[in-house]
Amino acid sequence: MKFSGSLLVLAAGSASAHYTFPQLISNNDVSGEWEYARETTNHYSNGPVTNVTDPQLRCYELAGAPAANTSTVAAGSMVGFKADSTVGHPGPIQIYMAKVPEGQTAASWDGSGNVWFKIATEEPTINSTGLTWSSTGKQEFMAPIPAATPSGDYLYRIEHIALHGAETAGGAQFYIACGQITVTGGGNGSPGPTIAFPGDYSATDPGILINIYYPVPTNYTPPGPAVWSG
Repeated sequence: MKFSGSLLVLAAGSASAHYTFPQLISNNDVSGEWEYARETTNHYSNGPVTNVTDPQLRCYELAGAPAANTSTVAAGSMVGFKADSTVGHPGPIQIYMAKVPEGQTAASWDGSGNVWFKIATEEPTINSTGLTWSSTGKQEFMAPIPAATPSGDYLYRIEHIALHGAETAGGAQFYIACGQITVTGGGNGSPGPTIAFPGDYSATDPGILINIYYPVPTNYTPPGPAVWSG
């Protein structure tokens, strides 16, 4: 497994082509569905976001859904998501965080603006048959909250970019969820670089518009900023 930012790919489960991330993993516990994760628009269809300019690229949030709770976690601890089935397509898992501004909470804030910093990304294995990722066939994905992360409320966002059809613009599929967390015991770090969702991803980014099978790429750069590890 190759990861930047200490992403851990854990248990396997039943296979599915499409999937959601309804359960937050925190404090060594797997939550109930949509307990700490905002219910997503695809909670029935399991379908992806394919337009990187769509506001749904941020949290894929279902309008009018019941409000999620917020999980309290310690800086330096592992936090992640469990999918409703295994990730069935090749492509990277990435995890982002965004600090909730003063006067708002993780439950009330929409995550807009140039506020998202990356804490983990998954790198592929490249061989003669194409690019493969360890997340394929797995169901649980976790990353440590960097110890230097300042205390406070955050949105904690997972995305899986499915690249099996990414040889044409709009062919990449994004499976997304946002959890709500309060970080305690944090540090004095300055997380960054930060980006906006939507706004910073382009349909023609080399990590989004790519044929992973032929001709076999010699490298892969996922979209978004460098990982912040504190």
